[in-house]
Amino acid sequence: MLIFAFLLSACAPEVSSFSSSAPAAATAPASQPTPESPLSTPLPTRPVYEPGEVVDYTAQSGDTLPLLAVRFNTTVKEIREANPFIPDSATTMPPGMPMKIPIYYQPFWGSSYRILPDSLFVNGPAQVDFDTAKFIAGQPGWLKSVVEYAADENRPASGMIDLVALRYSVSPRLLLALLEYQSGALSQDEPSAQARDFPMGYTGRERKGLYRQLIWAANLLNNGYYSFRTAHLTSLDHEDGRMERIDPWQNAASVALMNFFNTLLPKDAYLQATSPDGFARTYAALFGDPWAADQPHIPGSLEQPAFTLPFKPGEVWAFTGGPHTAWGFGEPLAALDFAPPAVAGGCLSTDLWATAVADGVVARSGTGELALDLDGDGDERTGWVVFYLHLATDGRAPLGAQLKTGDPVGHPSCEGGESTGTHVHIARKYNGEWIPAEGTLAFNLEGWVAHNGSYAYQGTLTRLTHTVMACVCSNQGTFISSEER
Repeated sequence: MLIFAFLLSACAPEVSSFSSSAPAAATAPASQPTPESPLSTPLPTRPVYEPGEVVDYTAQSGDTLPLLAVRFNTTVKEIREANPFIPDSATTMPPGMPMKIPIYYQPFWGSSYRILPDSLFVNGPAQVDFDTAKFIAGQPGWLKSVVEYAADENRPASGMIDLVALRYSVSPRLLLALLEYQSGALSQDEPSAQARDFPMGYTGRERKGLYRQLIWAANLLNNGYYSFRTAHLTSLDHEDGRMERIDPWQNAASVALMNFFNTLLPKDAYLQATSPDGFARTYAALFGDPWAADQPHIPGSLEQPAFTLPFKPGEVWAFTGGPHTAWGFGEPLAALDFAPPAVAGGCLSTDLWATAVADGVVARSGTGELALDLDGDGDERTGWVVFYLHLATDGRAPLGAQLKTGDPVGHPSCEGGESTGTHVHIARKYNGEWIPAEGTLAFNLEGWVAHNGSYAYQGTLTRLTHTVMACVCSNQGTFISSEER
């Protein structure tokens, strides 16, 4: 008798040997304090607040009440009592909205200096008109002469930066500014041997070369950004044993940069890099005052559009991957995996289709990858976007295709990234920001709502009283069906 089974489907969107710590040989960046450019006067420290003392706060892009409760060491209930005008249905807070927040002081708060706005961290609307190749060509530094074999072809530095910016959804301007701060890539005629091999400053041998350095940096930046966004990162541990609690008024992009430099630099160089005279000065010299260019990219009361499950009505698939990274390793836990039925496990071809979860236009279609742009402008840096991974080349919807909900996007496969079995991986972005699968804006597919597990790839989908658990084992408990529509 033919046994009905499901394909195993563990996946990793990018081959990665990511490490969260730098080798002992890590050195300070090219831009160092000098007598002519001393460290700024230290910013004032926060006072010791009375328990429950109400403080002023201005909502930032992407803020939610659960996140603010963790940052200020308070509760959602207390924040709501101090701000009775906030409706029960509120998701994200409107940027710029004045708030009152009860605060409970914790020792060892770090710097209140904000380095970069969140809108300039992501590869979002602010980057739409930026031409990486043209910008690099206009600079005197050695970066414009770099060519490497990366992602199956020879690419100039601009091509590598644009590819990493696209896949990780990290601003190309940010990557360029880091290359300049760490190795003088845009200003120095000739790189040092270390700058040539390790231009981001991480000297692990497995990360030698510009492309691998960019991948490492983008992955680390996203880990810091989204860990702070989801309240998983609340403090930094320094190499000298110091513990720095993140200032409650901080923003995600600044915390991502603090985490980045803390991974690489000793105390004095870290303090320099995260001060007004450090990376912020380099960024402003290249691209102007970032705060003057800030246009908050996550609006208040953001809601996910109605999505269907990513396969045809009436079919039964397996939920094989709970919340896990959208691209790379670690955060953000923004993706879910589904596998079609088959007679055996492994990387087998299938005639079944992964489908569009909503109406949209195909903004990207490449090896294993497809981006469905829901606002119809064909640019995945703006509006809602659904990213699909592990789609077979044969039958994958072409660039520019206009799709309706339920239309085929491609056959599940093992193409793109790493995969142990045929499946489809889906994740969401809004204005370039990955949206975590769990939380205030939880992934919702026909009423099936995602929840994290104890680890990445674990987790559940719940609709009313019915819960399906993710597992590559593809047993009865993982089966899920799409409603007729």
